[in-house]
Amino acid sequence: MNDSAALPADPGRIVLLTTSHRVAPGLLSWPAWQALRSADRVLCADAGHPQLPYIGEAGVAVEIGSATARELVDHCLDGGRTVVVVTTAEGDPALTDGLARLAGSGRETMPALELLPGAYDLPGARLLDLVQVMDRIRVACPWTGIRTHEDLAKYGLEEMYELLEAIETGDRESLREELGDVLLQVVFHARIAQDDPDEPFSVDDVAGTIVDKLVHRHPHVFGDETARTPEEVKEHWLRTKAEEKGRDSVTEGVPLGQPALALAAKLASRVRTGGLDVPLPTGDGVGYELLALAARAEAAGVDPETALRAAARAYRAAIRSAEA
Repeated sequence: MNDSAALPADPGRIVLLTTSHRVAPGLLSWPAWQALRSADRVLCADAGHPQLPYIGEAGVAVEIGSATARELVDHCLDGGRTVVVVTTAEGDPALTDGLARLAGSGRETMPALELLPGAYDLPGARLLDLVQVMDRIRVACPWTGIRTHEDLAKYGLEEMYELLEAIETGDRESLREELGDVLLQVVFHARIAQDDPDEPFSVDDVAGTIVDKLVHRHPHVFGDETARTPEEVKEHWLRTKAEEKGRDSVTEGVPLGQPALALAAKLASRVRTGGLDVPLPTGDGVGYELLALAARAEAAGVDPETALRAAARAYRAAIRSAEA
């Protein structure tokens, strides 16, 4: 251990300044700008670092290159200097490992070491990573590069069913994974749409459309209207939706290709919320009986698809028990 009498009055400081590629370049925190402007020396090993032009515009000189932990420590100890290292995307592991070895040896006089986040990710920032990864795969992967919306249709349906199963079984890990798979379908379709020669749109257009829709359909949140109950919220939603769509029938927008029980329940729901008096059709056969059951379940606030799947799951368990 060095003799305490030989310790410098100010051992200096080494600041490792981290930034996020998910935040627009130049948007650094105030402590980051303070550290950069007051530093005796600023280093960056990446000449193409996106923050460098903005740091330069602020009048801060940046040396392009790297230094060893030993070199930086000695430089700081000589006169109590402050060195800021703008870290690369990889985090400069050679430097950080070297500093850790020197500090952990117990035999070195060390300057103050500080890890300073210069930019923080906003909520949803990892979505930018997904968009970038999808873009790269679309360009570089032979299979992904030729997919169409029609090719992916069956996968979207499968992923939604897998998500539904994760919800019904209460498996949180599966729920997180399946939500990711559904999100992938959205981003994948949006990336395919971007390549359309006639009517291209991007994932930003998709996001912008749903944002506008949510704001418009929640006037009690973003406007002057009020809604104190879930029923009033639903009334706002249905009214603004009807104004947007300009539909002539409550049946418009109900896809006939969905599972039959869900279809029957949706039609019954539209009739009920529309205040219409439409008796159920009668006829021979189990189809009409199932229609009546689905309408009765919907009126009672029960999703017939969910109820039937729960019963089918119990039936499957009974079958397996009998097989055993």
